Parts: sequence; C-alpha cells; structure tokens
Amino acid sequence: MVKPSQLPRSVLIANRGEIAIRVARTCKSLGIETIAIHSVADRASLHVAHCDRAVELSGPSPAAGYLDAEQIISVAQKAGAEAVHPGYGFLSENADFARACTNAGLIFIGPSADVIEQMGDKIAAKAIADRAGVPTVPGLSDTRDDGDDRDARLIAAAESLTFPLLIKASAGGGGRGMRIVDGPDGLADAITSARRESKTAFGSDRLLVERYIANPRHVEVQIFGDKHGAAVHLFERDCSVQRRHQKIIEEAPAPGLRDETRAALHQAAIALAHETKYDNAGTVEFILDAATQEFFFLEVNTRLQVEHPVTEEILGLDLVDWQIRVAAGQPLPVKQSDLVPNGWAMEV
Repeated sequence: MVKPSQLPRSVLIANRGEIAIRVARTCKSLGIETIAIHSVADRASLHVAHCDRAVELSGPSPAAGYLDAEQIISVAQKAGAEAVHPGYGFLSENADFARACTNAGLIFIGPSADVIEQMGDKIAAKAIADRAGVPTVPGLSDTRDDGDDRDARLIAAAESLTFPLLIKASAGGGGRGMRIVDGPDGLADAITSARRESKTAFGSDRLLVERYIANPRHVEVQIFGDKHGAAVHLFERDCSVQRRHQKIIEEAPAPGLRDETRAALHQAAIALAHETKYDNAGTVEFILDAATQEFFFLEVNTRLQVEHPVTEEILGLDLVDWQIRVAAGQPLPVKQSDLVPNGWAMEV
C-alpha cells in the first residue's frame, strides 16, 4: 500500500495514443514505472513502446477492452500497479471507475469519484454553480421524475423564456442531443429529437433548455485543487473556433478580454472549485457573449484536457506531474501568487 504523500512506484495508463505517451513521459521523469494496456490491434502502437511494460486486453473490439473497467482494474492489480492514470476519453470521467480503483486499493490519478459524479450531470452542475454564485445561462431543466407529461411541462416552461433557445442533453457533450430553436413552433419536435439522440448517445434523455447566445465565445479556466482544501486557477484558454461543437483551435491566454472580465472568470472558477472541494485537474467552461463580455457557466470537465499543453507552455508547468503528486496526497506545489503567465501558445 502506498503511504499518503508518497509517489506511486508504478502507474498503469488506462488509455492509448498521444495521451498515454504524454503520461508516460512525466512518469519516467519522476522515476515511476509505467504499464501500458493495449488491444490486439494496438500491439505495435507507439504508446506500448514508450512504457516499461505492457499488458494485452481481451475483448471483441479494441474499444471494448479500453472501456472494460473491471478488466483494467484486474490487470492493474495483477501487474502490481500502485496507481491508474485514465488519460482523457474512455473512462477518465467515469465516477464508477474512479471509485472502483480506490476500492481496489489503487490511486486514481484524477478528481475524486464524488466530484466526477456531481459535475458529470449538467443539471446538477448548474445547481452547484448557482449555489457558488457563479453566473449560469438563464434557463430550466427536466425534473427528475419521468412522467408522460414531462415534454408538455418542459414546453410550457420554455415558452416563458426569450427565444432563440438551446436545448441540450444533461448528460452529454460534443453537440449530441443539442438543438437550436428559433420560436415556440419548433419546440416540440426539437425536444423529441434531442431526447432520442441523448438517450442513444448517453443513456439518459434528461434535457436542459437555455437562452441561446447567438454570438458566443467559448472560454475555459484550468483549475487545480488538492486534498487539503487548496485550489488555484491556471488562467484561461480560448476555444471559440469549433466545428460541430468540437474544438479546433485553443489558445492561451484568451485574446481581447477586458481585465475585469478575465479576473471575474478566474474568480468564478475558483468559487466553483471551493464549492465542490475539487481535487486534481479540471476545466471550468464558460460561454461568453462576444459583444458584452457577459459570461455564463457551461460545465466542468473533470479530467486533463486535450488542450492542456497551451496552459503548460505559458506557465512552464507539467500538469501531469501535478496530477500524480496531488493524487498521492501532496499539497499543490505553488500558491496562486506564484503563478505568472508568460507569452502565448496555440494548439490546433
């Protein structure tokens, strides 16, 4: 068993590709043994070559193996791993997986299962943001009961809002289960199709209906918390250039923000971190009206982001190093006043 604050001696990387190589690089710099997992198809993949050891997964398809939490935890235990890093995608935001790792005596290198759980549902996350005093998009949501009349109730409530409206899946992301509605006549069909797509994609058909920001910017704040109650922000990234709600260009710092807007974004993200007792890496996403710079909370990504390198570049930090140390029980390595951004970075 790893002692509190002692770094793990071995980490199983429960992912593949670029992020697995990224995690392996930091582990090697810390003298931590790395264990790769791979499907039959990925046997000769680059991430396997970058790790000290590798274990082949069984399953009817490559994806099935990488999503098999029970098999991955069993592999980690048999391989003698002391910790599991989920990377991003796959099981990285799966509260059940995080909890199962902890219950199996493994360090989960990410936020606690409780944090992942409460932030994984957009309706619950919005309620938490409201509680923390963080601005949220005016709107409403499904109640938790199913009921044959819930579409009618949602339509009636939504008609009290100002159009255009955005309907989106509570459990989702990436634009799936999302519809823009210009007027009351389109509400019923949009809700029906959004529910259907949301249920297929995420296993839940609960919906949010919100004011649609017609001229938006998408700005996100990197946060980091530890198990001792401390939290810092690592400044912001702009990811407004998107295609089909998927990010294409990331840059840090976000260009063209007023100083007071930038400071308010950081303050809001920290308020949310303290409200949730956030530990490890996370990203608080906001939508910002390009004309007024009024901003609203969108969601929290409870993992390392694909775009984390632009934050590392402007701060000269290794966020995977921080992830491992915080997961092991160590306090954050710096205070907020020690963090000073330098230069500019872009990722495409």
